[in-house]
Amino acid sequence: MMKRKKTWVKWARSISVIVLGLGICGAAEPKKPNVVVFLVDDLGYMDIGANNPDCFYETPNVDHLAKSGMRFTDGYAANPVCSPTRFSLMTGRYPTRVRATNFFSGDRSGKFNPAPLVDNMPLDEVTIAQTLKSAGYATFFAGKWHLGETEEYYPQNRGFDVNIGGYHRGGPYTGKRYFPPFKNPQMEDKPGDKHLPDRLADETVAFIEASKGKPFFAYLSFYSVHTPLMGRPDLVKKYKAKAKKITGQEFGKEEQVFGKKERKVREIQKHAVYAAMVEAMDEAVGKVLGHLEEAGLADNTIVMFTSDNGGLSTSEGSPTSNLPLRGGKGWIYEGGIREPWIVRYPGVTKAGAVSGENICSIDLFPTLAAAAGAQVEHEIDGVDLMPALKGEPLEGRALFWHYPHYSNQGGIPGGAIRVGDFKLVERYEDGRVHLYNLKDDIEEQNDLAAKHPERVSQMRARLHEWYKSVDAQFLQQKKDGPKPWSP
Repeated sequence: MMKRKKTWVKWARSISVIVLGLGICGAAEPKKPNVVVFLVDDLGYMDIGANNPDCFYETPNVDHLAKSGMRFTDGYAANPVCSPTRFSLMTGRYPTRVRATNFFSGDRSGKFNPAPLVDNMPLDEVTIAQTLKSAGYATFFAGKWHLGETEEYYPQNRGFDVNIGGYHRGGPYTGKRYFPPFKNPQMEDKPGDKHLPDRLADETVAFIEASKGKPFFAYLSFYSVHTPLMGRPDLVKKYKAKAKKITGQEFGKEEQVFGKKERKVREIQKHAVYAAMVEAMDEAVGKVLGHLEEAGLADNTIVMFTSDNGGLSTSEGSPTSNLPLRGGKGWIYEGGIREPWIVRYPGVTKAGAVSGENICSIDLFPTLAAAAGAQVEHEIDGVDLMPALKGEPLEGRALFWHYPHYSNQGGIPGGAIRVGDFKLVERYEDGRVHLYNLKDDIEEQNDLAAKHPERVSQMRARLHEWYKSVDAQFLQQKKDGPKPWSP
């Protein structure tokens, strides 16, 4: 009897240990994923090999990222110029909600004055850095900011523990910007500095290394490939030789704007300096990705790669071609708003996956907040991309654009809505509309508005409802000038 009792006690204790162990395991929180975001300034959709098999620029590291994650063919920026899109990435909200609808502080006028512009990210906006920080993340920013002129608006006061190089315009526009001395008030020069993209990558790697043991959020916002056009001499030499083999018409014409002659638009990629800037950016991306692998962090790190607007094709040197996409930076055509979008989410995305879902920069915030298990208790416009990342559809999706300005690159003031394959463009000077089926006509050359009046009416009504919901502002009358159109 005593022997049986001892056996029973021993068995009961064993069960207790197992149950307790299961309880502890069940109560343990899953490990939060790290996050690395690469934002490239002015990089066009066709500027990476993953999107363009005939790309003049060599981007092996970005292409490898696409092969190891999911590439989106229909990913967008919320605006055709930088600051508004940067606002949307930080907040998950359309920039029109706060009237941050042009680069800070762009006030060019044309036939009419532009809409009123707020040229900062208001201090009451909640950023993705603040949200992830509240969820236990170490947060880091490096590179171009351009979301407010004074220090209270800088990254270190908007949720980032570390700010390397981020302030108002991201650097004085001097001939030394990409090479030392960098003359950046938020980043001291260091002995051994050679090239800005490489320095920013090194700082990002150092932050990742210092954050081991704690989930981290690293936001590497390149100054590249924005003007001034300056490339590493070795890479410029390489691409000059490569460009000699390319023939054909370099420039074509975009539509007539502002009552002036047509804008010339680059049709062939062969700009050696721009190519050197793209490849140097790619090398910097490779340095960060390589460190994630070497440190054993890649399998628990979400990586996102995108741009803030389309490639610069109609102004300021016109260094790249976005064809077959129409227009470029500063235009609400596809060349100005369709961006490279790559997401690698270990355990969710499949290697080499390609998605045709319509996504936008407003979606970064809710996607990362959900991945981190962070609470979002304020109004946002984006959606968690988890269904799309799993290969599922995003139901009932419509995207909107609002650009009530005359862009430096010649783009017209206008708005747009995309629903499914169809995109409606509305001009703010006179209210004319154009309808395109992007599945059949990615070049936006075949206007279907006259053939589909009912679809135009439906999409226009939905666009106008959105204008009201975000309190959109429009072109303003000049003194003694004609009255502008308004919806």
